[in-house]
Amino acid sequence: MTRLILELGAGNDLYGEDYTKAACRAVHDALHHSSLTLFRTLDLAHGDMQVNVTIGVQHPDRVDAALVAAELPRGKAVVTVVQGGQNITDPESGTVSVIASAAVEACLDLDPNNWQLSQT
Repeated sequence: MTRLILELGAGNDLYGEDYTKAACRAVHDALHHSSLTLFRTLDLAHGDMQVNVTIGVQHPDRVDAALVAAELPRGKAVVTVVQGGQNITDPESGTVSVIASAAVEACLDLDPNNWQLSQT
């Protein structure tokens, strides 16, 4: 698989300490930074794309990876959750704000011998 794009995003849940919600928001943030016109331009099928998502949060076991994968509009999702992100505690209320980071990679199985730079 050849990585065509890598986008980064951040998301949070300020009040509910919901790690999955923060992760989904991070994925949405990353997705809103890119547009994959390559598929339309080259008449490639979106279904052939593998989308690798890495989520970083302080408590990886609290993220529902299947719900994060469901946020992706196209491709075959592979979600990995790792230690990362941040938890910020409000000392006055004792509440925790969860901050998640996301790296979203769009990959295709391409033969590099089928491509060449244009001479124009």
